[in-house]
Amino acid sequence: MVEHDALRATREAYDAAADTYAQLFRDTLHDRPLDRAIISAFAEVARTSGDGRVADLGCGPGYVTAHLDGLGLSAFGVDASPAMIELARQAYPGLQFDVGSMAALDIADGVLGGVFSRWSIIHTPPQELPVILAEFHRVLAPGGHLLLGFSASDDASHPTQVFDHAVAPAYRWWPDHLAALLRTSGLAEVARMVREPQPTDRRQFREIHLLARKA
Repeated sequence: MVEHDALRATREAYDAAADTYAQLFRDTLHDRPLDRAIISAFAEVARTSGDGRVADLGCGPGYVTAHLDGLGLSAFGVDASPAMIELARQAYPGLQFDVGSMAALDIADGVLGGVFSRWSIIHTPPQELPVILAEFHRVLAPGGHLLLGFSASDDASHPTQVFDHAVAPAYRWWPDHLAALLRTSGLAEVARMVREPQPTDRRQFREIHLLARKA
């Protein structure tokens, strides 16, 4: 019930903010060379497993899905917000976008070369995150890779921290704690990128990308 209420609230909030969100973050990767670098590394390793497809989960208006496609991946997007999916389909008619939940993906077991989840877990209540990580593991092929992006909490003794998000309640994670949850789900960390906050950043949080592999 907790997960259902949180998902519904997040979906409704993003539906209402979809047009504004799409305009604000359309070019977000242009000024982030480090993000582009780890996404490129993810693309390289994701090509080697499964059926070659990569799911961008929590794809929003689709701009990162299109970036993954531009890196040579067979990428498709999934988002809980129908309004976001409609914007993505309009902007990138040649790509596949579907409404769906990360907790119950309409994807067969063990087929994907990669799962891309950049800032899409932040609205998930901490007690529900293991369900989503298990679903990531389920759809990945053996040897498939997950790239997980999120904001870091400030204190190891408080592995999750709520922060003020403009759209819906959101959480930051202590990186080692989240990496341990990945291991429990059968996903072993292989690399980590830490981006320190910059003076121009709206929020002064460290940003983390964890690259993990399904054994």
